[in-house]
Amino acid sequence: MRSPVFFARAWLAAVACTAIVGSLVACGDTALLPPEAGMGANPTLPQPKKSLIPTVNIAPAKGWPEGVMPTPMTGLGVTALASGLDHPRWVYVLPNGDVLVAESNAPPKPEDGQGIKGWIMKKVMGRAGAGVPSANRITLLRDADGDGKAETREVFLQNLNSPFGMALVGNDFYVANTDAVVRFPYQPGQTSITAAPVKVVDLPAGPINHHWTKNMIANADGSKLYVTVGSNSNVGERGMEAETGRAAIWEVDPKTGAHRVYASGLRNPNGMGWAPGSGALWTVVNERDEIGSDLVPDYLTSVRDGVFYGWPYSYFGQNVDDRVKPPRPDLVSQAVSPDYALGSHVAPLGMVFSEGNALPPSLATGAFIGEHGSWNRVPHSGYKVVFVPFLNGLPSGLPVDVLTGFLSAEGHAYGRPVGVAMDKRGALLVADDVGNAVWRVSGSRTK
Repeated sequence: MRSPVFFARAWLAAVACTAIVGSLVACGDTALLPPEAGMGANPTLPQPKKSLIPTVNIAPAKGWPEGVMPTPMTGLGVTALASGLDHPRWVYVLPNGDVLVAESNAPPKPEDGQGIKGWIMKKVMGRAGAGVPSANRITLLRDADGDGKAETREVFLQNLNSPFGMALVGNDFYVANTDAVVRFPYQPGQTSITAAPVKVVDLPAGPINHHWTKNMIANADGSKLYVTVGSNSNVGERGMEAETGRAAIWEVDPKTGAHRVYASGLRNPNGMGWAPGSGALWTVVNERDEIGSDLVPDYLTSVRDGVFYGWPYSYFGQNVDDRVKPPRPDLVSQAVSPDYALGSHVAPLGMVFSEGNALPPSLATGAFIGEHGSWNRVPHSGYKVVFVPFLNGLPSGLPVDVLTGFLSAEGHAYGRPVGVAMDKRGALLVADDVGNAVWRVSGSRTK
């Protein structure tokens, strides 16, 4: 048992750090490696760094000043498909071109954020713009005249419970709330749904519900839904009983609710997509915190049935995390390395494979990724949308910046990119939950 002196020191350190964070000076270690060292198929993995309190370097949420927008890469343009939204987290495009936006935030989590560490994290998340109540709705945007700006905005669904992932299968529309997948009837072209939800399957939630976002994607014939369920902790510090069914991607039968863990050891998977050509399932994953600014790289990986990816016992394959007790060398020996590192603490959330030829050829084959941005790294990382080129079905080369400018020169967050999607005319859509907008990134060939 740790002594009262330890807790007294921890308390003083926490108070000092919070005061420093309030003045925008970071607490903790500084990265020694360039960001690129933590990217690619074989990232550099330095020795872990441990400290009494975590590295804290938050970008305070400010929103976009009048007349300021994100900066697209050369050859692209950006417009606001819609602005003035309420914490837009996820986007989904219907077959007719309508864009659905999940306006959502964390549900009440009375047992998450207790103690000194939890107190710090509440301060951090509040400054990052994640402390607002959830609107609990999905909004429909329609750009009928094709000018890149939605002239129709309707409440599509409301009274949800921290909604995130969405999927349409035939005339069934599925929503992944934080605690359950639910189903609604849908007819093409309708702008609102008033029918009562039908529960398909309960999802792990409860009074902790540390990683609350649940994404969802259907397979090609609609016979299965794949649902992401993040961990209930950083590295299992609440005990593995609290992690039952978590840190995983579930496979769900949408007709019966029957489900199983499809892949495990994924700390916080979010965006998913089916790779063109191979049809393989890919996801982006937020890795663990609090062992240094240069660890651990978040990643993009293909997901195979029955495979274990290490969390919490190891990272990036079989690199043991000795904070986790008791150790499980039997599971570490089974851990598979992910395909591609995106950099440490970039917080990848959205992911979509490129489609069509409306964007420049350099963006034709690969995946767009919305990087929400770091809090546990000095200097900041993420806070942008990147493109990972693919060659022969695998990531190839370093990520390319597609949409930047989310951080001010002073380190304030004008916005934070989350979900990404391709619209029906081949443009990239980006949900911005701090800027309260959905950005549309288009090329000269995009109408």
